[in-house]
Amino acid sequence: MTSLFRLLMFGTAALLLANPLTAGLDAKAVDAARQKAVNFLKTAQNDDGNWTSGNLVGVTGVITVGLLDAGLPPSDDAVAKSLKYLEGYVQQDGGIYESKSNHRNYETAIAVSAFTRANADGRYDDVIKGAEKFLKALQWDEAEGKEPSDPYYGGAGYGGHSRPDLSNTSFFVEALREAGVKEDDPAMQKALLFISRCQNLEGEHNTTPFAAKIDDGGFYYTPAAGGTSQAGTEPNGGLRSYGSMTYAGLKSMIYAGLDKNDPRAKAAYDWARKHYTVSENPGLGEQGLYYYYQTLAKALDLLEVEQFEDAGGVKHDWRADLAAELLRRQNENGSWVNTADRWYEGDPNLVTAYTLMALNRVQPPKK
Repeated sequence: MTSLFRLLMFGTAALLLANPLTAGLDAKAVDAARQKAVNFLKTAQNDDGNWTSGNLVGVTGVITVGLLDAGLPPSDDAVAKSLKYLEGYVQQDGGIYESKSNHRNYETAIAVSAFTRANADGRYDDVIKGAEKFLKALQWDEAEGKEPSDPYYGGAGYGGHSRPDLSNTSFFVEALREAGVKEDDPAMQKALLFISRCQNLEGEHNTTPFAAKIDDGGFYYTPAAGGTSQAGTEPNGGLRSYGSMTYAGLKSMIYAGLDKNDPRAKAAYDWARKHYTVSENPGLGEQGLYYYYQTLAKALDLLEVEQFEDAGGVKHDWRADLAAELLRRQNENGSWVNTADRWYEGDPNLVTAYTLMALNRVQPPKK
């Protein structure tokens, strides 16, 4: 990270939320927590390689990514079984989904993230290439009758003709990036246009009716179909920003090639500085908390942030902060679960996998 970027990012503003700088990361404790989580997931796996019930491809894909992020090799019994399970859902159109699924983008994107991590020997090259083509075909653009001025344009939804949203678009962008798609690829640039319209930041990149109503630099769920924020609206109709979408938006813009010094990136980072916390998902509290943890960890790791300076000038070892909070929340059996059961976070298998993703950015597993 350049000194100019640090100077621009670490300005001063009013402090809203902050935790004191921690004493440092307890590496041994993180390793122990990770191993307990892996053991839990291995015990919870079904005989055919999947986990849980309902939306099996999506959940199993997330857990497979989590286990691979935890350092397990593709040859590990649990991982090999889950990869084989996912392979069974590769469709003729290149997608990786259950045949009657309404979540084809989500399921395919997650599966791509799993297969790319397990593809050191090229065994999944054809699967990944087919999935890449399938995902690009799902993106809202001219093929769906949308012009660049339309708030749907460039986004991705769950699949089919569902409205696009930032969460699914972030999975879409991450999958394409991991598949080797370049930043200047048309799909990435179209996605960047949609992502920019999910930001509360008025300017040339966002001229939607919502852009100026809050204008705080944070992100919300979608500007499409009348606009939605899971954090609700302001009296003037503005869509409230919240933590998980702000970090998802920030990392996705960088994945799509946006320069760190771009006003959009700086505004998003400034929002994060004003709302720094690991105790909740800012704007939503406990809802979507573990999704928030993995987006925060991915974004700050991508930006190579070591000491996170909040809006009040207080410096945080964010990796140690996050690790301590996650270890505090771990159950005795090695799992994590969210008592605010929304977006499947009442499922300990899914939530434990999200946590493994976050821990990988806090402290990568030993090889």
